[in-house]
Amino acid sequence: MPELQKDELLKRIARFPRKNLIHLPTPFRKLENLSLDLGGPDIYVKRDDLTGLAFGGNKSRKLEFIIADALNKGAEVIITWASLQSNWCLQTAAAARRFGLRPILILFRTSDLALEYDGNLLLDYILGADIHIREAEKGKAVSEDCAREALDEVVNEIKEWGHTPYVVAVGGSMPGFSMEQPLGAISYVAAFAEMLEQAEAEVGDISHVVLATGSGATQAGLAVGAKALSGQVKVLGISVSEEKEVFTQTVLKISSATEKALGLDLNISREDIIVFDEYIKGGYGIVDKEVAEVIRLVFSREGIVLDPVYTGKAMTALVDLVKKGFFKKKDKIVFFHTGGTPALFPYRRELVELLK
Repeated sequence: MPELQKDELLKRIARFPRKNLIHLPTPFRKLENLSLDLGGPDIYVKRDDLTGLAFGGNKSRKLEFIIADALNKGAEVIITWASLQSNWCLQTAAAARRFGLRPILILFRTSDLALEYDGNLLLDYILGADIHIREAEKGKAVSEDCAREALDEVVNEIKEWGHTPYVVAVGGSMPGFSMEQPLGAISYVAAFAEMLEQAEAEVGDISHVVLATGSGATQAGLAVGAKALSGQVKVLGISVSEEKEVFTQTVLKISSATEKALGLDLNISREDIIVFDEYIKGGYGIVDKEVAEVIRLVFSREGIVLDPVYTGKAMTALVDLVKKGFFKKKDKIVFFHTGGTPALFPYRRELVELLK
């Protein structure tokens, strides 16, 4: 990797204000036992579940930029939405509290999980977030259209009280509302550079990055980072909610906005956005036996906990792709652990039944 190119890219990222929320760099190591068990390529993990904010996760990288933007715009309240057990909403609430902002969360029930204070919802409550719970289509991620009515209601109320709200889309992904730039994705361009430096120091060239992809910004940022800094690394997004064609367009749109925001000339295209939708299975937030068994496998063999909604499905895909011969023996794969582990506990009944 040309050091001047990397340094120049990081300088461009540094133009965007950020607040220090997390511990960086996050750990990087080989999954020795899993690689041996599968008998395929070497598999490594980037531990973005260990960022240090509210149980960790990929959203906290994004929030370093988003919170800075909110404060610079004079916000007193931060408003966002997602599913009932959203790690994004928990991370947002924790970051908001850390900097004196009032968090308002609009949470949608997208599965048949019991409505009880557990997992991320319990932590939201402990943080004192203002929680609004709504119903949504089961097995689907919460779209902007779905959230619009509830969002408008809450925003209007906050403005009537004389407060300045900062509204950010689910996952901190798509520019719009109060966030004018793709700040979430920009944070993951930096994350790719961080990961590449660790990989070069420890294992040499890597061939693939695999991650769970939900709202799009993490994959978009990694895809832009890969094209800017490496001509060989393929970023594979494992969709947890949307079909390939729909989600590819979303990730491409965020990637293009990120390229523009950083003043890059990458000509990023559909060919750079690789999405698998074969592992959505029953739908968003629906756990099955295969995912439950992979969660057990990785925990028992590597001591690493995955969640059933995002990372469990992404690792299930990675294991399956290795078994099917998708990767070459000489490949070196990095699994980005994007966090979300508190969501494991509300699924305790399903997991126990599936693992009997």
